Amino acid sequence: MDIKALVSQMTLEEKAGLCSGDDFWHTKAVERLGIPRSMVSDGPHGLRKQDEEADHLGINDSIKAVCFPAASATAASFDPDMIRGMGEALGDSCQHEKVSVILGPAVNIKRSPLCGRNFEYFSEDPYLSGAMATALIQGVQSRNIGTSIKHFALNSQEHRRMSSSSDCDERTMREIYFPAFEQAVREAQPWTVMCSYNRINGVYASENPWLLTEVLRKEWGFEGYVVSDWGAVSDRVAGVAAGLDLEMPASGGMNDALIVEAVRSGKLDEKLVDQACERILNIVYRYTENAKPDTPWDKEAQHRQAAEIAADCMVLLKNDGAVLPLSKEDGIAFIGEFAEKPRFQGGGSSHINCFRTTGALEAAKAQGLKVTYAQGYSVAADDATDEMIAEAVAAAKQAKVAVVFAGLPDAYESEGYDRTHMRMPECQNRVIEAVAAANPRTVVVLHNGSPVEMPWIGRVQAVLEAYLGGQAVGEAEVKVLFGDVNPSGHLPESFPNKLEDNPSYLYYGGEGNVTEYREGIFVGYRYYDKKKMDVLFPFGHGLSYTTFEYSDLKLSADRIADTGTLEARVSVKNTGSRAGKAVVQLYVGDAESTPIRPVRELKGFRKVMLQPGESKEVAFTLDKRSFAYWNQEIHDWHVESGVFTVEAGASSRDLPLKAEVTVESTVELPRRYTLDSIFMDIMADPKAKEIMMPVIRKTMEIFGNEESSGGSEAAKEAVSEDMTMAMMNYMPLRGAFSFGTGGLTRELVLELIEKMNKEK
Repeated sequence: MDIKALVSQMTLEEKAGLCSGDDFWHTKAVERLGIPRSMVSDGPHGLRKQDEEADHLGINDSIKAVCFPAASATAASFDPDMIRGMGEALGDSCQHEKVSVILGPAVNIKRSPLCGRNFEYFSEDPYLSGAMATALIQGVQSRNIGTSIKHFALNSQEHRRMSSSSDCDERTMREIYFPAFEQAVREAQPWTVMCSYNRINGVYASENPWLLTEVLRKEWGFEGYVVSDWGAVSDRVAGVAAGLDLEMPASGGMNDALIVEAVRSGKLDEKLVDQACERILNIVYRYTENAKPDTPWDKEAQHRQAAEIAADCMVLLKNDGAVLPLSKEDGIAFIGEFAEKPRFQGGGSSHINCFRTTGALEAAKAQGLKVTYAQGYSVAADDATDEMIAEAVAAAKQAKVAVVFAGLPDAYESEGYDRTHMRMPECQNRVIEAVAAANPRTVVVLHNGSPVEMPWIGRVQAVLEAYLGGQAVGEAEVKVLFGDVNPSGHLPESFPNKLEDNPSYLYYGGEGNVTEYREGIFVGYRYYDKKKMDVLFPFGHGLSYTTFEYSDLKLSADRIADTGTLEARVSVKNTGSRAGKAVVQLYVGDAESTPIRPVRELKGFRKVMLQPGESKEVAFTLDKRSFAYWNQEIHDWHVESGVFTVEAGASSRDLPLKAEVTVESTVELPRRYTLDSIFMDIMADPKAKEIMMPVIRKTMEIFGNEESSGGSEAAKEAVSEDMTMAMMNYMPLRGAFSFGTGGLTRELVLELIEKMNKEK
């Protein structure tokens, strides 16, 4: 299809019309030219196709579909290969239902546990988020179905999300909030990118040329079209100029008319409208020419796949006394409404109308296990009556082990609003406390999209984090609890002891229509590790029913240039009696840096299956980006010459292996000296120091002259040698005149400064 020729045949009105939706879910057709309309649909962990009376947030029904685990869960798998398979399944369902693009994945960083949409986001860490998003996109698009990575960018809160400005420095954007998008664009080329509602440093994402054109297209090489989040357009003409191609949903022709008017008045170049149409039609025809509506959609097979994925995502947080796995011969009490009716997905635009769901109680009974049940609490009433608690206590006392299914109800976290605290419902906490008092062998299974406080953590023996595990979560929970599956999930986020520990606590939500990202790059474990702060559970944490030993961290070199690569190899051995999967995590840190940097950052991970006694070696390749920080002076990634640490292990706080490598920078940062430059900075620059030596010597003579301080013992005690050197270090060059350095003229110093700057 010759897209350019097709666009050249369109009228201005037709082109402007193509730049907005036909309705809630379809692009416009141009029947005169045979241009079809195409359908997009919500995702990203299931198909939420709505044909009639679309509403976006899920008030009206969508078709029956399969709900896979949400991103909060899939990220915990640390298994891109498995997530790629999930993407393939999603792509098949889209082909079957004639959907061209599924709207996801969502890769916004979990800046705070309070974000109402955290269940739909992968992680607090950009490297992990990028790896998981890339795998999902590759899986979906292998079926010739598009994805829409979202929400670009800095959309880490729901509060005032359609008007708030995320005010953030460039380094923080580049190191924390952009990398997941960048990796996915460079490695997977999503068919579309969805811009966010919010403003970025005062400019709406939908009309931000730096964001949509300079960074996304020119730097990263994005080739598809940019679509607005639903209702995110403020100034449509400015959006076209900035690189926003498709406005969704339909604008009723209002914004189409504004585009036409702007072109005819000379305010908007028609070539930009042509460009938007070409981008949209490239994707429309990419789908149309590869459509396979006869693709089978085996929902039962996908349900089984969803159960397998959910089991591999679950994180065993605590297992004192090896209370887990449970014996199938013992009497077990299942307590809590979530055992019967689990919470397995979030509310809002990602809500799937499941063709079936399976709770843990149903799954256990189907296997004939000796399980009794007590409701414990009511989700609808958000309460636990005395009778409910008494029933739960009685069941716990009669059982070998009591398992309480708890977590956050739908109302606690959803698209459209943020949480106001990090607590679970108090009624559920009361039930857990009462059950633990009645039976010391108590296990808690959690259903939630982001961290919760656990005031009862010291009184229960085990905690299994199920996150939001999709429609087959109950089957997966039973498999893990009873040992058919060895848990292998690891936390994709830190669990702080309390909300106030979170680095964004003081600023999250902002003031009025501005939220400042004052914590900068110190998000999640980057902050907790830098502060040496205790957490409830650290990033990357996850236990197993077996044990693993990490050894033999080997680096391919002890010195490299920043243009080269470094290979790191790590051996991991299953030292227990069960087969299990280990997640080897690799972190890099700058041992002594000039810029303020985290102690360590995740730069690689591998999930490996090991039989008892089996060992495997895993390899990682580290490149410039593994060692670099974003330098705002040169607006680029930069590696500072020096020693870097490479650590490996099972979590950000469990890193038994450590090695060092010296990385030499091939880029010299620009430096410009003035009379305000201080002596310490000049002496740290060998070339500048050599040029400025006459001034340095004269100044040292003055500061080291005993007569200048009166020569008295009292004066020597008041101003020590260390103090005089410190004062000189911090003194600007102009201070040489202020302190009467004889023999130096302003002209000479300025001449030397000019020479230093020429040397650069």
